[in-house]
Amino acid sequence: MNAENQDVLLDLEEEEEEGDDDDDGETVLELNQVIIPTYGTVPAQQNLNTPEWADFDDKPDSLFFNDGQRRIDFVLVYEDESKKITHKRSDHKKQKRKRLVYESNLINNGLQLEATRSVLDEKLIFVKVHAPWEVLCTYAEVMHIKLPLQPNDLKTRDSAFNWFSKLFRVNENIIKPEQEFFTAPFQKEHLSNFYIQDKLTFFNPATRSRIVHFILSRVEYATKNNVKKFGINKLLDSGIYKAAFPLHDSSFRHISTDPNCPSERYLLYREWAHPKNIFKLQPLDFIRKYYGEKIGIYFAWLGFYTNMLIVAAVVGAGCFLYGCLTRNNCTWSQEVCDPNIGGNIIMCPQCDKVCTYWNLTITCESSKKLCIFDSFGTLVFAVFMGIWVTLFLEFWKRRQAELEYEWDTVEYLEQEEQVRPEYEARCTHVVMNEITQQEEHVPYTACGKCIRMTFCTSAVFFWILLIIASVIGIIVYRLSVFLVFSSTLSQHINGTEAIRKYLTPQTATSVTASFISFIVIMVLNIVYEKVAILITDFELPRTQTDYENSLTTKMFLFQFVNYYSSCFYIAFFKGKFVGHPGNPVYWLGKYRNEECDPGGCLLELTTQLAIIVGGKAIWNNIQEVLLPWVKNLMGRYCAAARSEKVVPRWEQDYHLQPIRELGLFYEYLEMVIQFGFVTLFVASFPLAPLLALVNNMLEIRLDAWKLTTQFRRMVPQKAQDIGAWQPIMQGIAILAVVTNAMIIAFTSDMIPRLVYYWSFSVPPYGSHSSHTMKGYINSTLSVFNISDFKNESKPFSPWFGNLTTCRYRDLRYPPGHQHQYEHNIYYWHVIAAKLAFIIVMEHVIYFVKFIISYVIPDVSQKTKSKVKREKYLTQKLLHENDLKVVKKTMGKIADKIIKGIDGTFQPKAE
Repeated sequence: MNAENQDVLLDLEEEEEEGDDDDDGETVLELNQVIIPTYGTVPAQQNLNTPEWADFDDKPDSLFFNDGQRRIDFVLVYEDESKKITHKRSDHKKQKRKRLVYESNLINNGLQLEATRSVLDEKLIFVKVHAPWEVLCTYAEVMHIKLPLQPNDLKTRDSAFNWFSKLFRVNENIIKPEQEFFTAPFQKEHLSNFYIQDKLTFFNPATRSRIVHFILSRVEYATKNNVKKFGINKLLDSGIYKAAFPLHDSSFRHISTDPNCPSERYLLYREWAHPKNIFKLQPLDFIRKYYGEKIGIYFAWLGFYTNMLIVAAVVGAGCFLYGCLTRNNCTWSQEVCDPNIGGNIIMCPQCDKVCTYWNLTITCESSKKLCIFDSFGTLVFAVFMGIWVTLFLEFWKRRQAELEYEWDTVEYLEQEEQVRPEYEARCTHVVMNEITQQEEHVPYTACGKCIRMTFCTSAVFFWILLIIASVIGIIVYRLSVFLVFSSTLSQHINGTEAIRKYLTPQTATSVTASFISFIVIMVLNIVYEKVAILITDFELPRTQTDYENSLTTKMFLFQFVNYYSSCFYIAFFKGKFVGHPGNPVYWLGKYRNEECDPGGCLLELTTQLAIIVGGKAIWNNIQEVLLPWVKNLMGRYCAAARSEKVVPRWEQDYHLQPIRELGLFYEYLEMVIQFGFVTLFVASFPLAPLLALVNNMLEIRLDAWKLTTQFRRMVPQKAQDIGAWQPIMQGIAILAVVTNAMIIAFTSDMIPRLVYYWSFSVPPYGSHSSHTMKGYINSTLSVFNISDFKNESKPFSPWFGNLTTCRYRDLRYPPGHQHQYEHNIYYWHVIAAKLAFIIVMEHVIYFVKFIISYVIPDVSQKTKSKVKREKYLTQKLLHENDLKVVKKTMGKIADKIIKGIDGTFQPKAE
């Protein structure tokens, strides 16, 4: 590699002689000053440090340098500049300069590099990176990484259900349980106090890769206009490197042939990602060990959410079965289908001119289906789900607290998380820290921050308004296409065609609008994802957690409006402001507002939910699983066509798909959107938890299969919790109580039926001697005189028979009454009952939620004891040893000090 270094210097001299004016300043600067972070610059006469060169040793499963001693912690991949086919030779020289300076600075920071040419493509060079013990110790202290002090000596009680859960656990003989330790932030000066049995295994591979990535993200490679350029991400973006990733430790298909390799990837595939494990619990500690805490906490949350869905799915399925068993006893549906009742009721046209009169029995089939969902079981299930979501969130907090302790992330945000390199690069303003009273650098002043926040907030609201505009477009489609279906779909009052029962104008409009809405949602998702990233990048959050939380909030706001707006329209607006046939309400002054079927809009809401939830699940699986699989299949086919050579582990991993920039963000988003569908509109679709349960059981294994087989290994990252998704789910839980109460009150017909049963079926309003549902349909359909049609609304179709009236869905006085076409007393009773129901249901559920939140502590007593024990041991091991040194040198004075401190820190006997 020394020859390559000399070639670069010769190239630089040749380029200077050619008089490349555009690059002159940068060339001289990079030639004379090699930037090294923290340590300043290197004199010009010092040669660049370069990686060692080594040929592939024909060991495809090896995870070490050619010497078999130094472990590969990271791999950088670049294309040999001398073999690139392009006319811009000067660009190649620039890239080569930056790469060599960067690699030299990596070596100056203590990392060891070994370069190997590709077996399949001679243009590719793989630079393997190893972090020696001294570097790991230094940066472990800088990053405040917690490492073992001593084994956990607290006794744990086995749960009463331990025997049952053991049936679903991974075989402990295959994946052994991780030993628990008390941990503390690493300090080199207290090295002897840490539990070090073997230096090679003290830092596990995930921790080693995280430390190396930390260094790679902060090493500089150039300076231009006094602005430092640094970090592997920028080098990847500019194409200087093609990839950077940690290695998988083996193939997922078979155990590694290298005896030093634990084959953890193979074990994860066999015991976790394989479809046969769909009913098994996940080996979370093993997942965390291999992939890091961030992926571990995602699968822990997804598994916990899926387990909690089992109860909701059982209750929801029970309510659905109750509706199926009692639908034959649904009196109002029987009246719709009765030829002597529904057959004699002629309904008014639902649009102007082109719509015709129609017979109520057309809605017979939909009324039967509606009886399944619009039953007393729906009310019970809505109340249950309001309580279930609270239990889920509270128990997850406890589980999350346990994982925070077990995975050493309790104080992660305060101690360990580092500033983003993008933030550091912009720190050009000096301000005074109010706490330390010292100067510090920030990327913008208080005024600049205010301007940025104002711009970002305005941009978010602007794009949300665009989403709402697209929803309005869908509504306009519904209103306009209903006219088309009404005029083209033949509707004869006495028709007997079987298709007529199902393909009504309302059904055709609802189904096509739902599909179009789904397509629009998927397209807008692609656009808004890029917009949200641009806005967040401009906002410039300080840490990666701040960045992800900010992006999460923006993306969820976009997705919330995008996914749920059509459902909110059907549930709370459609059919609510239609007027009556003689005086219809027009939307935008042109389109007559939609009406619901005589049974209400609940069935249409159910259809909308089923199409969006089902279509979204299919689309996401195609996008996340099928596409990477096809790409990898094509890549393997092309590689096999070129060569049958033995391929090293790093080259096999390079041909896998790279993880998307935001990693698990899209997985969380998918699940939280689903969580919204399961909770916000569950009163209209009690099978939603069951569908979500089936989807999630597959989702866990598909995500696991995807990570272990199709993607490169992710850079392990720390994560204390699920971030901004927690408050988002809490907000959804609060909103879900309101939406479900309003769905039952305003979208379903449960309240009007109860009011009729208890008040209007018996005197003084009714004529029946006892409470009954007979006559309900007749009482809820108002009468309209066809002679009162306005010219712009009067239908073209002729009127059949001698009848002079038609019926419409509303509670108004009949023609001839002194208050004709005004709302009647039944209407005001129903409104009062609906408002009372909403108030009572909300307050009851919110009260129960408050009690549950108060009774269930966020952190269990067992976890609190472990945290206290760890803090005590940290104090004892790391600080009392220092005092013992003082004791030896200060004699009796030190003895008094030690006695005083021992008395202070001595734990009280309980």
